[in-house]
Amino acid sequence: MTPVGAAKKILDTMLGHLGFHVEIEIIESEEEPCLQIHTPRSELLIGKDGERLDDLQYLVNRVLRKHFPKAPRVRIDCEHYRAIQEDKLSAEVRAAAEGVKTSGKAFKMRPLNAYYRRLVHNVLVDDETVESVSPGGEERLKRIIIRPRGSEGTPSAE
Repeated sequence: MTPVGAAKKILDTMLGHLGFHVEIEIIESEEEPCLQIHTPRSELLIGKDGERLDDLQYLVNRVLRKHFPKAPRVRIDCEHYRAIQEDKLSAEVRAAAEGVKTSGKAFKMRPLNAYYRRLVHNVLVDDETVESVSPGGEERLKRIIIRPRGSEGTPSAE
């Protein structure tokens, strides 16, 4: 069994024990494989702001790594929730960057997990006029600052 096949079985077993009857589709991508869950009760698996998906993803990857130490990280999504959120965040970042270009003032994003912070940085990586900066610290959720490139500007209120 491949690591991704094992991850699918782990997820299916976990959800089965929780009383969910789901269909799980494996989607291969350049970045990481994704297990796409299809169910009429998606809101129960997604949770508030995708927190339950994050928890499921964490658990599946922990169990998977126990059996396949070199397994790739597997992404868990439900009814394309994460893809939709990524599109919304990308649009939000572009709009914030335009605001920073117009005003010259830095902008502080809402708190984001590591995956979404990386997405923000990737959206702005080729922009020559603005940059994104992550604060230090050990917090799981951090606020990225979008500011004019090369400045030490302080963020404006949201």
